[in-house]
Amino acid sequence: MSQTIRHPEILDIARREGKVTVEGLAAHFNVTLQTIRRDLTDLADGGQLERVHGGAVLPSGTTNIGYEERRVLNPDAKAAIARACAEQIPDNISLFLNIGTSTEAVAHALKGHRNLMVVTNNMNVANILAGHSGCEIVVTGGSLRRTDGGLVGNLAANTIKQFKVDLAVIGCSALDQDGDLLDFDIQEVDVSQTILRQSRKTFLVADGSKFTRTAPARIASLAEIDTFFTDTALSADLAQRCSDWETGVVVAPEGVQTA
Repeated sequence: MSQTIRHPEILDIARREGKVTVEGLAAHFNVTLQTIRRDLTDLADGGQLERVHGGAVLPSGTTNIGYEERRVLNPDAKAAIARACAEQIPDNISLFLNIGTSTEAVAHALKGHRNLMVVTNNMNVANILAGHSGCEIVVTGGSLRRTDGGLVGNLAANTIKQFKVDLAVIGCSALDQDGDLLDFDIQEVDVSQTILRQSRKTFLVADGSKFTRTAPARIASLAEIDTFFTDTALSADLAQRCSDWETGVVVAPEGVQTA
């Protein structure tokens, strides 16, 4: 198999899993370690990957992966996380759902719920729930980000300030080992921070790929989150931080929970 065929598949694996290893790729393609190292060097020289010890990761940067690409990344993990999250959302409450493919998965998982008031700055969430008679839907104003259906800016934040809801379910673009939730769009960060302030209880939904990514803008700390839903076990250090912060952690689909 030539490198022109391997390179796109290597990038696909990196996008799905957040990182690739030399040994794993060598076994996958049935080629030598040296061949894979050359492939990763070529991809790093082209700015498509960043080399790390034993492999490579998606490059750090100031722009997010495109929405359509994010939408098809880790769908099974996102669905499992969404189901675990929805199981802890009761009927008869008000809640926020913000921008992101993970929160859209939660919207799909809410279709069996009753008497919900959902406030969202995500046009996709509104469309997902539009046919669900058990939900009253409030869409914030704001500037429409056509790439992903998000509503951002001062108007979105000011609309959210008119509410005090029982629960917020938010996503993020990256999550570092300090427990900081990160994103790319400053306007979206402002809206997410407003959502957290206007909520009595907060859930975070984020799959394991977020641990291997970075973004420049800080939303908040896991210390400010009541329960974190993910599909990947946390590092020992971050798990201890969550325990100290009394932030619950639910790992789907196993449903292992710590506090």
